Amino acid sequence: MGLLLVLMAMISNPAAVLAGQIGAVEVGDSAVTLRFDGLVAGASTFLLAGPDRIALDIAGAEPGRSSAGAGLVRAVRQGRPDTGTARVVLDLAQPAIVTGARFAADGRSLTFQLRPVSADEFQRVSRGPRTELVPPAGFSAKPPEKRYSVSVPIGKPKPAVALPQIEGPAGDRLPLVVIDAGHGGHDPGAISPHSGKREKDITLALARAIRDELLASGRVRVALTRADDRYLVLEERFGIARRLKADLFISIHADAAENQEASGASIYTLSEVASDREAERLAARENKANVINGVDLGAHSGEVSSILLDLTQRETMNIASDFARLLQREAGQAVKFRSHAHRFASFVVLKAPDTPSVLFETGFISNKDDAEFLASSAGQKKVARGVRDAVQLHFARQIASSR
Repeated sequence: MGLLLVLMAMISNPAAVLAGQIGAVEVGDSAVTLRFDGLVAGASTFLLAGPDRIALDIAGAEPGRSSAGAGLVRAVRQGRPDTGTARVVLDLAQPAIVTGARFAADGRSLTFQLRPVSADEFQRVSRGPRTELVPPAGFSAKPPEKRYSVSVPIGKPKPAVALPQIEGPAGDRLPLVVIDAGHGGHDPGAISPHSGKREKDITLALARAIRDELLASGRVRVALTRADDRYLVLEERFGIARRLKADLFISIHADAAENQEASGASIYTLSEVASDREAERLAARENKANVINGVDLGAHSGEVSSILLDLTQRETMNIASDFARLLQREAGQAVKFRSHAHRFASFVVLKAPDTPSVLFETGFISNKDDAEFLASSAGQKKVARGVRDAVQLHFARQIASSR
């Protein structure tokens, strides 16, 4: 059976079997060279923001071994987005773009320079088209030719992620709060230039501290979307809250900015129209957390389409806005907030139509003081107590208004 499958692959796509393999990826301080064991059909490059990456698709090639990073490149990964194409992803230590890319005269290597740029320029270039690169004439492999096509059933959809444990008193007498620690797994989020602390670790510590304070109050039940270092697609995060029938969803994040003087917490609620350009940029960056090696893992969910149609339920958004104002007021004594702390943007993670949801940017880990505060147990406890007080008052008001 194994031999038969190999023969079928060769018949349907002979170039995929004979493709040149990526023999090495050599990373210097600002230059990168890809070496091929055979001829390739061509290459294209594009940028991915949040976290910042450079992706290269090599047509007519097979991936090889990943190599260590250096200089502007933190890590190198390889994969196969489709048959006959190898993808090399460069995880960047800071925003940079590709310049001076060229194939060698024999078509057996591709070299380019990395030029550091600002975060704004990286965002702008990442929205542009791919850059296409063609090997010298006479030294390029023919693109794979599809001589046959085979249709096969793809089976049942991937099952939903397992629901987390609900902590607190048994039963559904008390309201349920779902706390979402942003990022996780292979997605570190923002990284502090001062301490190297990763956003995914800080948000998990904050989520745990908030859970502990809420449970100690005895007035709510709590669930965490992730209690360890794992990756969740954005739709899975608010999907957990919906499936648990949560009464409130709080997504915890830590911001970052090129200007290291920027500091203070902010609270975002959903709006299809961003309150300012900064809110729009932040939402665009966070919403790209679904994109892995250029593939949007959240783009094919049938449920999401129906969720977006339900955004006419404005009452949920109004409740979220009320809670955002409470959170700033109750936590403001212990947590530094920005001057315009309540903002609006189209975050995917806030798009549950029937669960009031906020995204709490607890501070800037690009700012030295904010980063130290958020990484300390004392700072985490202050944030947690502010959230606890706001949650208690929020549900007390709801109970009073329902009588």
